[in-house]
Amino acid sequence: MKICSWAKSLLPIATLILTSSISFSQMAPSSETFVNNLMPQPASLQASSGGFVLNAQFHAVTTHFNDPRLDDAIHRAILQLRQKTALPLSVEPVAAGTEAPLTIDVQGAGEAVQSVDENEAYTLSVTPAGAHIEAATVVGAMHGLETLVQLVQPSGSDYILPIVSIHDSPRFPWRGLMIDCGRHFEPMDVLKRTIDGMAAVKLNVFHWHLTEDQGFRIESKLYPRLTGVGSDGLFYTQQDARDLVAYARARGIRVVPEFEMPGHSTAWQYAYPKLSSGTPPPAVRRDFGVSDYALDPTREETYQFIARFLGEMATIFPDPYMHIGGDETPAPDWKTNPRIIAFMKAHNLKDNGALQAYFNTRVLKILTGLHKHMVGWDEILNPALPKDIVIQSWRGEASLTQGAQQGYQGILSAPYYLDGMKSAGTHYLADPLPSSSSLTPEQRKLVLGGEICMWGEQIDAGTIDSRNWPRTAAIAERFWSPEDVTNVDDMYRRLNVVSIQLEGLGLQHITQEDAYLRDLAGTQDIDQLRIFASAFEPVSFGERYHQQKTSQLTVLDRFVDAVRPDPPSRYEVAHLTENFLKSPQSDTADAAALTQWFEAVSNSVPTVENQMQHSPRLAEAQERAQQLPGLAKAATDAIHFLSSGTKAPAGWKASTTAQIEAAKKPSAVVRFVFIDSLTSLVNAVQE
Repeated sequence: MKICSWAKSLLPIATLILTSSISFSQMAPSSETFVNNLMPQPASLQASSGGFVLNAQFHAVTTHFNDPRLDDAIHRAILQLRQKTALPLSVEPVAAGTEAPLTIDVQGAGEAVQSVDENEAYTLSVTPAGAHIEAATVVGAMHGLETLVQLVQPSGSDYILPIVSIHDSPRFPWRGLMIDCGRHFEPMDVLKRTIDGMAAVKLNVFHWHLTEDQGFRIESKLYPRLTGVGSDGLFYTQQDARDLVAYARARGIRVVPEFEMPGHSTAWQYAYPKLSSGTPPPAVRRDFGVSDYALDPTREETYQFIARFLGEMATIFPDPYMHIGGDETPAPDWKTNPRIIAFMKAHNLKDNGALQAYFNTRVLKILTGLHKHMVGWDEILNPALPKDIVIQSWRGEASLTQGAQQGYQGILSAPYYLDGMKSAGTHYLADPLPSSSSLTPEQRKLVLGGEICMWGEQIDAGTIDSRNWPRTAAIAERFWSPEDVTNVDDMYRRLNVVSIQLEGLGLQHITQEDAYLRDLAGTQDIDQLRIFASAFEPVSFGERYHQQKTSQLTVLDRFVDAVRPDPPSRYEVAHLTENFLKSPQSDTADAAALTQWFEAVSNSVPTVENQMQHSPRLAEAQERAQQLPGLAKAATDAIHFLSSGTKAPAGWKASTTAQIEAAKKPSAVVRFVFIDSLTSLVNAVQE
């Protein structure tokens, strides 16, 4: 049985929680049992009893078509099976036409440059004699192989593939993850393991945000000052970018680059002041928020520069789509620069919005000449632009709907901002195109899908995995699986399993927490600190920004950087609480599990407070440490009152509610994961 990370040193407590009415671990099934841990869930799955037993002779053969891309995908799948089963599986290629326990029948390579129209469907069948994958394209076969790897489960002393028949295809053709490398540079190994994780959960677009006020991250040989003075020396060479494009393509993932314009462009203008609308910026920007600096949309030299630069980038990024940003451009110089004002009058442009539409029209012409489709954030939506642009909506479903009603293709991102530090369950229930949408059938076809966004203000190479994963896997299911796959409890059950599998691929979202806690405490003895940390999660980006006034120079090595968003403890305590409140006087198992967890986090405080005396960074959470025992006692008192059917003394609820309200106030830029659960317990008590 897997023990939850927050209770590694608390076997009795973990056992109580994991064996009560909620189960977060997978018991070894018999060969007669199929445990569905797949994520994303397939479009259609039928399971039967029994399974195919894996052994050292397991290998794969292609029966119709193969190429190096397919061979590499098979090779990776066999390596993953070897890791999961400890079987000495051979990765040597097998001659076509020979018999094998895994046969892969692919009709063809698919598109030379993968597009939004790529056929990603596959079928996978497992019988007692072996497994068979069919797909029209190599990309479809890749998805089938990822499902095959996820299917493996223990059965006694063996590992098996359960007997299943799967017919699968994605609900949306655009399933993306955006990583902002402009504000904080992310090393290539971080990006590659991110792409490995994306492939495992069937995402297919890596949106690479490469330029920002705080840094220009892609090498231009035509304009070397862009990185020469605009990147602090932290940028990707053109060969780096080509390598990442090839790495992603080998895993069925498109790379869509983003070059922000005309706003969010301080680094552009610091490198080449002639691009500025007014006074050039004195340096690359360190603060976050919306900048006033914008490119000058009235000078022909601006478009000549952009045309040469984008033409250079088109030789590196073959994807049919290129993102120009286009958001948050207040551009006060456009309203005050006499030359720009005169230009607007001459061209009958009434305001900044009209001038930006003019700018976008000119950039679109450049992209069209490069055989690229324009993608941009909500602000580029303007009737002056033709219908072949794509609107990425950060403002919400209403904006996406408005674009579709006007005939524009769209991608929804608003509900999927990971830096908002919302739970996987919250993201999971946000649908890019719910059946209740008012869009007509033709308009619905314009919604291409969704994109997860991780903005880079408060992440670096040491924390990015824990901020992205495993929540990204839950959202990936929303983009792939049928609309009616909405069981949050089952999602969390499977997410717990998939999270471990993702770490097996090289992601570090679980281990990063322990590494940061050891660094904060200055010791390997972090058992109690780990339990303490399980009671907290980071506040949202906006809350942290306003509380801490973070900038690009803020060192991300605090307690808030160690704790994970939506840690397992948050859902576990919430679910136990929900179950307990259904029958508090008879549900002794959940009552005991909750009581012991709250006692455990409370008991961790003395050790942690001692460690705080030797660590000023850890001591920033001292107020939270002082609040935790009182809140935990309120929870155990409430559980006692409810279990015993007794009333609380007069005034207890009022004083406890005051404690809870105090705990909601900002402190150490972390929040308690159990406040909602505690509130429910207290509200259920009678006085």
